[in-house]
Amino acid sequence: MAAQITHVKDAMRPPPGFADVAKAAERIAPAAHRTPVLTSRTADEETGARLFFKCENFQRMGAFKFRGAYNALASFDAAQRRAGVVAFSSGNHAQAIALAARLLGMPATIVMPHDAPASKVAATRGYGGEIVVYDRYAEDREAIGRRLAEERGLTLIPPYDHPDVIAGQGTAAKELIEEVGPLDALFVCLGGGGLLSGSALAARALAPACKVYGVEPEAGDDGRRSFRCGQIVHIETPKTIADGAQTQSLGKITFEIIRRDVEDVFTASDAELIESMRFFASRMKMIVEPTGCLGFAAARRMKAELQEQRVGVIVSGGNVDLARFAALLGG
Repeated sequence: MAAQITHVKDAMRPPPGFADVAKAAERIAPAAHRTPVLTSRTADEETGARLFFKCENFQRMGAFKFRGAYNALASFDAAQRRAGVVAFSSGNHAQAIALAARLLGMPATIVMPHDAPASKVAATRGYGGEIVVYDRYAEDREAIGRRLAEERGLTLIPPYDHPDVIAGQGTAAKELIEEVGPLDALFVCLGGGGLLSGSALAARALAPACKVYGVEPEAGDDGRRSFRCGQIVHIETPKTIADGAQTQSLGKITFEIIRRDVEDVFTASDAELIESMRFFASRMKMIVEPTGCLGFAAARRMKAELQEQRVGVIVSGGNVDLARFAALLGG
């Protein structure tokens, strides 16, 4: 019953705005890293633009997801904290929820696919999360999460379609724009839309002229199709190396923000992601997971349109098995 009441309350909440992003920034400040913004002369020369990389691969647990997870869990009341949280995720949201729950002193149950990257599974378990395994190609992770919430009285925090999660993710773009000033364009990876919708809220408030672009895997273009046709399109789980963006559809809340505040949605191929991974490793000396390369891959392809512009790129995470990383780069 407690889980059902919480679900109803969340459903009745208004969609988040920039004021919620600002509140989230204050709420997560004691726990989240203010990640660095890096530049690359080589990237600037290649694109003809001035690029600013917001490096969320240096965030706690290695990805931007910590922002939304901590903001959501820090908003729990005493009863919710005692009962605990349940979440479903292919990896980064799982780690983020597990770590945030540990920091806030509450139990966490995470529904993860059986083929999730080993490093993400190990990290989630290491943060104290109880893992429930499922088959992403045959089972419904949301249904499993709802069942666990109802059976155990847990609060379900989805990976993207939740006001507190969206607001928390938007703090990355907020920090970027506050640090470097107004941007002409901002490229953000797109799975379920939490980071993109939160970033759009921040950009519209702090840099109204900035064009915000979402970028998703070529094999899973549900976001682009949804954006173009004006309604949410559902697809089968895409097969792509960008495991953090293997979503089947945008969320209801994220879609409404994206269709209102985002300029366009593009895709990037796995081959382009590998080339971007290689660039980050060889030129900027950092490990970025395939999903984290989506924004840069699209910016490289759009260099003709970006000449002499100030361009932000959110590098969403760096959680990739080293053996997998080496295999993808061919060595």
